This record gives sequence, structure tokens and C-alpha cells, in this order.
Amino acid sequence: MNAVATVLVALVALIHVYIVVLEMVLWTTPRGQAAFGLTPEFAQQTKALAANQGLYNGFLAAGLIWGLVGPEHLRFGFQVFFTLCVVVAGLYGAATASRKILFVQALPGALALAAVLVAH
Repeated sequence: MNAVATVLVALVALIHVYIVVLEMVLWTTPRGQAAFGLTPEFAQQTKALAANQGLYNGFLAAGLIWGLVGPEHLRFGFQVFFTLCVVVAGLYGAATASRKILFVQALPGALALAAVLVAH
């Protein structure tokens, strides 16, 4: 089960790296606009806000990655804390922005969290 937990945490980290790229680099491009359902005008007006949001997603990714490669005695705590943060952020995003976030962020985070807890 430890391998499953590791793979799921890595997958959640990769999802967040991709979100960072979408929000910080691709926000005003056709790909970024399609991912978030934005008009070109709105994307341009909210570019700085999206970059800030992307930075926070980068912190989630960094914490998850540290939970995979950091010192052995810290990994479990980092994995639990950061997957829990992902779940909370996903639930909040689903409630306030888009239900899609529930499936893109919260569900993978919850599965990873469950796997980490079971593996421990």
C-alpha cells in the first residue's frame, strides 16, 4: 500500500505543478482561458490575481514533493498535512468557484490522503 500512497501523492503534486503553469504562465493563452472558461479580456484583467493563486498552488506542490523526497521521519507528516490542505482547498474551490474543482483537486487529494493513512 505504501507504493500506492506514494504514486497518489506524486500524482496530486503533478496536478498542482500543472495548475501552477496554467495560472502563472498560460492564464492569458487560449489553453489557460479554455481550462478556466475565461474570456480574453477577463483573463488579462485577472492575470496578476491568477499568478498569485498559482504561487499558492506551487506551495502545495512543493510540500507534497517534500513529503515524497524529504527526510524519512518527516514524510508522513508532510504528506498528511499537504494532502489535507489540498482537500480543504478543493472543497472550498468547489463550493465557491466551480464544482469541477471537486473532481480535479479535492477527490485526488482525498484518495491520496486515505492511501497515506492506510499505508502508515
